[in-house]
Amino acid sequence: MALKIRLKPKETVIIGSAVVTNGKNNSDLVIENNIPILREKDIINEEDANTPCRRIYFVVQLMYIDEKNMADHHNTYWQLVRDVVNACPSTILFIDQISQHILSGQHYKALKIARKLVAYEQEVVKNARSSIRCI
Repeated sequence: MALKIRLKPKETVIIGSAVVTNGKNNSDLVIENNIPILREKDIINEEDANTPCRRIYFVVQLMYIDEKNMADHHNTYWQLVRDVVNACPSTILFIDQISQHILSGQHYKALKIARKLVAYEQEVVKNARSSIRCI
């Protein structure tokens, strides 16, 4: 079954390992085969991977779009999750789900949970800052 994507003007999408940027008009793309696709709103650039959980998201994103370097991405991932779980054990609920999807080759599903992990990290940091102000 084909996937139809409507791109807004200047919107970027990753198709396989190719970065595609739309021109100045809306465009419809029809993807006929099974290939990794990430819309601009789901892409994190390396420079934006500036927190521990955002780095996890970034490396899972690389797993999804860059199969040829999977071993390196896996090594980086396992080191990152070890550090995050040691620093914040409550993240284990997300990490377990992400890891299970990775181990079963479902990188897009892992990416969706990693997005939730990033949101959780933001909430934890926000709550920690609030607690510090109260002291």
